[in-house]
Amino acid sequence: MNTLPSLRQLRYLVAVAETGHFGRAAARCHVTQSTLSAGLKELEATLGTALIERDRRSARPTRIGTDIVERARRLLAEAEDLVDQARGAARPLHGALRVGVIPTIAPYLLPALLPRLRRRYPSLQPFLVEDQTARLAERLTAGTLDVAILALPYDLPRLSTLSLFDDSFVFAAPDGHRLLAHTHVAPTMLADETLLLLADGHCLREHALSACGKARDVTGRAVEATSLSTLIQMVDSGLGVTLLPMLAVRAGALRGTRIQTRPLAGPDAHRTIGLTWRTSSARSESYRLLGDVIRESIAAGAAVRRAMQPAPA
Repeated sequence: MNTLPSLRQLRYLVAVAETGHFGRAAARCHVTQSTLSAGLKELEATLGTALIERDRRSARPTRIGTDIVERARRLLAEAEDLVDQARGAARPLHGALRVGVIPTIAPYLLPALLPRLRRRYPSLQPFLVEDQTARLAERLTAGTLDVAILALPYDLPRLSTLSLFDDSFVFAAPDGHRLLAHTHVAPTMLADETLLLLADGHCLREHALSACGKARDVTGRAVEATSLSTLIQMVDSGLGVTLLPMLAVRAGALRGTRIQTRPLAGPDAHRTIGLTWRTSSARSESYRLLGDVIRESIAAGAAVRRAMQPAPA
C-alpha cells in the first residue's frame, strides 16, 4: 500500500506556492519555518519528486509541483466540505461562510439581504469577498470561498449553479436624449450611439452586449469604465448612453443624477442572478436555503415599491 501525504503537508505546499516564501507560508500555517520545511521534505520524499524550487529569497513550485498544488487545493477543499457536512448536518447556515459577490451585484443586493439573513440565521457569520467572476470561480475551485453570487450565464466547470431571479436591463441616457421619447428601446436603435460599457473582465459587459443582440459592432465605438458607479457618472456627464441592470437602478444607483431609463426590448434583455458552489460541497442544502433568503429579499423589495406607487386617479 502506498504511503499517502497528509492534509497538513498539502496545506504547507499550497501556502508556499501562494506566498512564494517559506517564512510567510509558515506564518500563514501558524507553524515555525523549520516545521514547514520538514513537512515539505517529507511530502517530497513520499511522492518521490521535488515539488519546490528553493533559493535564499523565494520559493516556487517545480513543473510537477504546479500540478500537485492544483490537486492539493481540490483535496483540501473536499476535506473541508467533509467537515462542514458533519458539523452542519443539524444546523444549516451556521458558522463561518465565505461568500463571493461580483461588484455589479454587491452594493445593490447586500444592504437589504444581510439584515434579513442575520434575523433568519443569527449564528451565521458571512465573510464577504467582492471580485470579478473569473477570480471568484478560481477561489471557489481552490476552496478559499464557499459560495458566490454571480450573474449568469457564465462558464463554470466543476461548479453547481442555482438560478435565483432575472435582472432586466434598461436603457439609460441623460435627460432629453432623443431615445427617451420611446416607451421601449430596441437594440437596433443603439447603432449610432456611443455605448458606454464596463471594461473587459466584468461579466456585465458581455451580458450587456448579449442584450443588444449583437446588433452593432461596438469595437472602437464603446467607451470603457472600471466600475458601475463610474459608468453612471459618465452617462450623467453626457459622454454617451449605456445599459444598466434594474437591480442597481431600483437600489438607487441613479439618485442625484439626471439620467432617465427606458425598458430594453428583446428576449435577451436581462441577466440571471444565481448562486454557485463546488459540486463536491456537502453544504448544497445550506446554499439552497441562502438562495431562498435572497429571493425573499428581492420579493420584499418589490412589494415595498408597489406599495409606494401612487394609486391610479
